[in-house]
Amino acid sequence: MKPPILIIIMATIMTGTMIVMLSSHWLLIWIGFEMNMLAIIPILMKKYNPRAMEASTKYFLTQATASMLLMMGVTINLLYSGQWVISKISNPIASIMMTTALTMKLGLSPFHFWVPEVTQGITLMSGMILLTWQKIAPMSILYQISPSINTNLLMLMALTSVLVGGWGGLNQTQLRKIMAYSSIAHMGWMAAIITYSPTMMILNLTLYILMTLSTFMLFMLNSSTTTLSLSHMWNKFPLITSMILILMLSLGGLPPLSGFIPKWMIIQELTKNNMIIIPTLMAITALLNLYFYLRLTYSTALTMFPSTNNMKMKWQFEYTKKATLLPPLIITSTMLLPLTPMLSVLD
Repeated sequence: MKPPILIIIMATIMTGTMIVMLSSHWLLIWIGFEMNMLAIIPILMKKYNPRAMEASTKYFLTQATASMLLMMGVTINLLYSGQWVISKISNPIASIMMTTALTMKLGLSPFHFWVPEVTQGITLMSGMILLTWQKIAPMSILYQISPSINTNLLMLMALTSVLVGGWGGLNQTQLRKIMAYSSIAHMGWMAAIITYSPTMMILNLTLYILMTLSTFMLFMLNSSTTTLSLSHMWNKFPLITSMILILMLSLGGLPPLSGFIPKWMIIQELTKNNMIIIPTLMAITALLNLYFYLRLTYSTALTMFPSTNNMKMKWQFEYTKKATLLPPLIITSTMLLPLTPMLSVLD
């Protein structure tokens, strides 16, 4: 793709998301979603092959269905309240339809089937945009309508998402699918807290985006798409393999790392609201996620791949890929735990 075209498309994606985030009028929000959806499709098909074509079609059909449901919910709300303002959702059916549409856009269970399929069919770069930037717009709307969301419905979706996100990734060797299932699980944690503490959801989303960006950038350095290609990295980038190890543990939510902050605070917030069983179940199912992250770290950093070269040193050509912003991303993805008191004040 030529640079000017790429710049225009990326600008349209960003403008679409910005329109969604800054609007208080349902029609403008819907237009923002449509702009964003139509502009991301050329990005998904950047490296043209049948897999990418299939992935883009699946993405388009899912997002178009969700947009249609959203518009239906908005129309029902308009009939009952007579206004387009986002803050006023007077009808419970309209609220349920809007929530369903937005969770479909995010890929929460039971509308999660498209996420692994689409992520697997596209390049690492497109996958990174799909699993980070594309989550911002629907989340911002859920944040704005959080007072009128049906809590029971969202809690059920959140629990099943955390379960599906853990269960689905167990048997995977493809890194993009693993990241997709990880995304479903993280979205489940965010959905669980949104009706109780929307600010906490924003904190979780920010940390999730930072960790996912760092992980994808490390994968892109070596163009790794499978566990096998990741296990070749120790011979070439020994330091980066240890970075992947730490990042995976952070994504799994282990204590001294940044990924522990959202899990800790969400469990704390839910127990404050007299919920014991749901956070316990979520913490238990988070162990499934931790298992497949640990499996990746094991194959990457804890085993030496049987190699023919006896000199354990770099033998490929010198590497020229630029790792833009990687150091600050890795630091924020792993070392933010001491800032927890400051972050809890934000809530």
